Amino acid sequence: MTEKKPSRKEQILQSLAHMLEAAPGGRITTAGLAREVGVSEAALYRHFPSKAKMFEGLISFIEDAIFSRINRITEEGSAAAQVEQILTLMLAFTERNPGITRLLTGDALTGENERLHQRIQQFYDRVENQVKQVLRDAEFKEGLRTISTPTITANLLLAVVEGRIAQFVRSGFKQKPSQDWPAQWELLAPTLFR
Repeated sequence: MTEKKPSRKEQILQSLAHMLEAAPGGRITTAGLAREVGVSEAALYRHFPSKAKMFEGLISFIEDAIFSRINRITEEGSAAAQVEQILTLMLAFTERNPGITRLLTGDALTGENERLHQRIQQFYDRVENQVKQVLRDAEFKEGLRTISTPTITANLLLAVVEGRIAQFVRSGFKQKPSQDWPAQWELLAPTLFR
């Protein structure tokens, strides 16, 4: 079976993700990206009208990857298991995609279009809403009530995950988001429900 060669558009996005990983804290230029891909800057712009559109392509990849999995997670299992799986998914995804993680922390978006920052904010809002919905559904499906409101609980859990992701980027991808996560989840889990 032959492996399908990625399209030029996919190659550009993969190269962009690689550059984000290889140069933590560094700014990505279209000239540098064109060199990485092995094409001219004009060729880049045939596929993406701007660098912002390239970043949007990576953000769309993040959204598709995370939300398709969250949809599967929320189909079965207890609420506590679903919440744990959603949070673990976020940490595992960022660990496997360090360059893309710089987008999630906003690190790679410094000086970029405000629309990109809003997309990242909307992404986290959607994840938080998914966790909140699982917590709300727990009352009807399992007779469980959260200790605090589902809104406060979901926000706290996302703050923990965002903190782990930020530590990963800040450490230059050395401090893995999954490091000690099972032990930390054991501390968090009892605080979910009465």
